[in-house]
Amino acid sequence: MSCYFLVQIFCTDQQKRSLYDEYIHDVKPIVESYGGEYLIRSEDVVSLSQDWKPDRVILIRFSNREKLDECFHSQAYLNMSYKREMSVESHAIIIGGYEDGDM
Repeated sequence: MSCYFLVQIFCTDQQKRSLYDEYIHDVKPIVESYGGEYLIRSEDVVSLSQDWKPDRVILIRFSNREKLDECFHSQAYLNMSYKREMSVESHAIIIGGYEDGDM
């Protein structure tokens, strides 16, 4: 069953943006090496809620939960994840998908 990783990013300190830009560059090949497919990777976000205004949204599809977990627990990811942790506020959720005919 497909699995989706949805992340919202809040960049409150523009001086740290260059570190986050490094993260963006570094994370893509790691995600793709685990079969992750970027469906959305955008700063073109229009919030319909006053309480929720992310600066950036990312949606990644993995073939299954195991691949997602392998990716974000891999040594390659852990070695560079500090770039995100030190530069932006982020919130993520994992969403289970469905196969054709499941709905």
